[in-house]
Amino acid sequence: MHRARHGVMGETQTGALAVEARGLWKRYGSMDVVRGVDLDVRAGECFGLLGPNGAGKTTTLRMLLGQTPPSSGELHVLGHPVPREARLARNRIGVVPQMDNLDPDFTVRENLLTYASYFGLRGDQLARRVDRLLEFANLDGRTQAQIQALSGGMKRRLSLARALINEPALVVLDEPSTGLDPQARQHIWQRLNMLVEQGRTLILTTHYMEEAERLCDRLAIIDNGTIIACDSPRNLVAAHIEPHVFELRGHGIGEWEHRGGTMAGRAERVGDTLLLYTHAPEPLLQALGADPNQRYWHRPAGLEDVFLKLTGRELRD
Repeated sequence: MHRARHGVMGETQTGALAVEARGLWKRYGSMDVVRGVDLDVRAGECFGLLGPNGAGKTTTLRMLLGQTPPSSGELHVLGHPVPREARLARNRIGVVPQMDNLDPDFTVRENLLTYASYFGLRGDQLARRVDRLLEFANLDGRTQAQIQALSGGMKRRLSLARALINEPALVVLDEPSTGLDPQARQHIWQRLNMLVEQGRTLILTTHYMEEAERLCDRLAIIDNGTIIACDSPRNLVAAHIEPHVFELRGHGIGEWEHRGGTMAGRAERVGDTLLLYTHAPEPLLQALGADPNQRYWHRPAGLEDVFLKLTGRELRD
């Protein structure tokens, strides 16, 4: 994804590193949860951290935020060594947690004002900042609403506005659009793109591959505590997956498993679905078009194909 930068907020500059980790390791007893992670997040980019459940994403984020000390390795966030200067780094970080933890006893506006007090913010300047954030979140008409009266999308936008109250250089978002309907998800995506265009650095985790493709300039796929791939979504797809995918379903896929496999570069059976991956789709299109009883879907390869190829299809709980 290529973006035009219209300005820079915070003290970092595009081209510098917002996060730099070398040999980052986290061990709990005899279990290695994060194993020798090397990670660079450039200032002004949206960086995604993807991985199956239990892969080490959350532990990595907790180390970046200074909430969990690494067992070994070096970590700098916004120029501060972490965990030694974690508090200084956190003063310039905004966090949007996976589960909204807004205070139900306060109104929309009071939630922002109360959170701002943790950073020592007050007065007329804060009031103007709150007004701007409520407008940014499209909540300026709901300032006196109680939290219980908000929809899921409104709560998510308020959590984002709250994370921006200290004008952070880095915003960390854990599953920013989980549970939202398509309209609310699109609205969140628009706001996150606006933040990156303004020069902020974003780090997000997500299980929505479309979200990662739409938002992330670069992303890292982590599994078993190790980064197994890191690049732009487009480059990851080009490096790991044939560009065309055919999905075949129905009773006839057994007949196509060998035939289609010889015509495609690679075939994979997943339950009642046959996946055919190819660089040259025309022979398959002609052959499938001549079989009116076979249901199929021809689509371009995507990030989900890469993710499943690199991390496997087994269910993770």
